[in-house]
Amino acid sequence: MNLILEALYNGRLRPDETMMPTHPEYQTLGRQIAALTEQWKNRLSEEEFRELEQLFDLCGRCEGMHTEAALEFNEV
Repeated sequence: MNLILEALYNGRLRPDETMMPTHPEYQTLGRQIAALTEQWKNRLSEEEFRELEQLFDLCGRCEGMHTEAALEFNEV
């Protein structure tokens, strides 16, 4: 069990890249996000849109750290 947690913690195991949530709203939200992202891509300059993508990436990293902390908390 510790080897699995260690692999998750160190980024060698990424279940979030292969799993598919089963929540009924997941696919609808994904389509809404894609549509809004495309709208912003058309409204902003290339540089502004790159900055927006950087914000998305930072938010994703932060959410990943939150999930990691929740997993660690549940192991204690």
